[in-house]
Amino acid sequence: MSEHDIPWWTPQVGQNEYANLRDVLESNYLNDGDVTTQFEQEIAKLVGATYAVGVTNGTSALFLALAALGIGHGDEVVVPDLTFIATANAVTLTGATPVLVDIDPATLTISPEAFEKAITADTRAVIPVHISGRSADLPAIVAIAKEHGLAVVEDAAEAFASFHDGRALGTIGIAGCLSFSPNKTIMTGQGGMVLTDDEGLHLRLRELKDQGRPVRGTGGDDPHPSVGFNFKLTNLHSAIGLGQLEYLTERLARQKRTYAQYARGLAGAPGVRLPGFDIDSGEVPLWVDAIVERRQELDRLLGDRRMHCRRFWAPLHTQPPYRCSDEEFPGSIWAAPRALWLPSAFTLSDTDVDAVIGAVREFVDLRNGT
Repeated sequence: MSEHDIPWWTPQVGQNEYANLRDVLESNYLNDGDVTTQFEQEIAKLVGATYAVGVTNGTSALFLALAALGIGHGDEVVVPDLTFIATANAVTLTGATPVLVDIDPATLTISPEAFEKAITADTRAVIPVHISGRSADLPAIVAIAKEHGLAVVEDAAEAFASFHDGRALGTIGIAGCLSFSPNKTIMTGQGGMVLTDDEGLHLRLRELKDQGRPVRGTGGDDPHPSVGFNFKLTNLHSAIGLGQLEYLTERLARQKRTYAQYARGLAGAPGVRLPGFDIDSGEVPLWVDAIVERRQELDRLLGDRRMHCRRFWAPLHTQPPYRCSDEEFPGSIWAAPRALWLPSAFTLSDTDVDAVIGAVREFVDLRNGT
C-alpha cells in the first residue's frame, strides 16, 4: 500500500493566482473585462489561433460554437458515443439533435467510417472529441466533412496545448472548444474558450456570449443588433487562468514523463494496453488511459492501496436522455467497461508512478497465475 494517496488528478494553485486575484479585487471590476481579454490573447498565442473567446465553461463553448454556425432545430450533429455527456448536451441546448456514432476501440475516438455512415440531409456538423489529449483522426474526419459540406467543431476540452502534425488541437476545424475545469492542465474553477480563425464566426461568438453586443458595452444604451445571451468569463476566473499559465511548461513536461513511464513499465503486461500518444507529433497526455481486462477488480485493488483511478464514462447511448440500441456501437460497448484513467496528476513523482506500475503488474500476475 502507498504511504500516501496517489490521486487520479488534483488541481493546484500558487502565489501567482492569489496575486492576480488580489489585483482584480482591488480594481473593483470583477466582470468580463481587460483581464479576460489578456487571458484570451495569451491562449490564442499559445495555440496559434487568430481568435479566442472566453466563456463560462467548456459546455457553453460547444453550444456557442454550434449556435454561431446557425445550427438549431431540425439540424443533426454527429457526436461520438464515448465521451462526456456534455458533448451531446451542448448539441441538445441548440435545439439540434445529437446523432451518436461508434468509436474506434484502438484510440477511443470517433470512427470516421461510422461518422460518414451517419450523415443525412439534415446533418450540419460533426464534433470529434480528442480523448485524454489524443487526436481524433482529423485528416479523415475533415475530408469527409468537406465532401459533405459539414462544419467540424473540435471538442478539445481534454487537449489544451496538445498538437498534431504541427497544429494545436482545437485549431483545425472551423472552431475548437477548450475547458478550464479543475481536472484540466490549466484550470480557472469553471471556464472555457472557443478558438477560431474565422472573423465572421468570431464576431457572432462575441454577440452570443454578451447579449447580442459585438463589443463590450456599458449595460446602458448599448446597441444590441442581434439576440445574444450571457456566457461571459469574469476577470476573476481569467486572473486564475493567467496565473496557471505560469506553470504550463513544467506541467506538460510532467504529463509526458508520466505517460512515458507507464508505457515502459506496462509494456507486455497481459491484458493491459495503453492506447498511447504520438508524443513526437506534439500530443500531450492530459490523463493516461488504459484498456484493461477485469477493470473493476483492478480499480478496487488500486483504490485499496490508495492509488486512485477514474473509470471511463458509460456510452452515451446507454444514458436515459440518449438511450438507443447497442447494435450500432460495438466499439464503445467493448471499450467502455475496460477503459480507465490511471493516476495522472501533474503532482505525481516518478516513485508514485512506479508504485502504480508495480501494483498493476502484481494484479496481472495474480490473475494469470504467475
